[in-house]
Amino acid sequence: MLVKLGSGLLRKLVLATHNPHKVTEMQALLADLSVTVVPATVFPGIPDIEEDGETFQANAAKKAVAIANFTGEWTVADDSGLEVDFLQGKPGVYSARFAGDDATDAENNAKLLGLLKDVPWEKRQARFRSVLAIVRPGGEPLFATGSCEGYIDFEARGFEGFGYDPLFYVPDIGKTFAEMAPEEKNRISHRAKAIEKAKEILVQLLRE
Repeated sequence: MLVKLGSGLLRKLVLATHNPHKVTEMQALLADLSVTVVPATVFPGIPDIEEDGETFQANAAKKAVAIANFTGEWTVADDSGLEVDFLQGKPGVYSARFAGDDATDAENNAKLLGLLKDVPWEKRQARFRSVLAIVRPGGEPLFATGSCEGYIDFEARGFEGFGYDPLFYVPDIGKTFAEMAPEEKNRISHRAKAIEKAKEILVQLLRE
């Protein structure tokens, strides 16, 4: 169902991310909003926000506020990552740079598998967590959250998605995220759940 938000108050929604994979995923999830959804990178001189917060919420808020004030547009920022129970919640906010500041997805996955070497299946529980911050220019952030429970597989499987998707196995589906078609992942993922809550917040704000 199309969500009618295209009023004078909200015609454009900016995604505060430089990650092209997140842009593609979030645009698909927000496709039923009657607004133009654009990445922040379409704005010349957009600042690169350092993600130095200790929580997903802190990082999402920092990005959303900075980009909303820079662009003068409503902005949604996502900070998300993988939490592995055996590693006491790591990599968490350091998911994208788990193996180093410039680490590739393959390097991060290799480090995770190394740390879980010989750890049995029943102790490989993990979850993806997403926190979205929604900000209007000059406003305070509102938050929407989502999570997806699963396990870390013993080896990479699948070729879709990005990040830790080849290792994140969802028992209810019987696949890793990387083995799922994008539309299948977008029905159950942490980011999909957070975005559904974000839509409810946007609708409520405009009703007010």
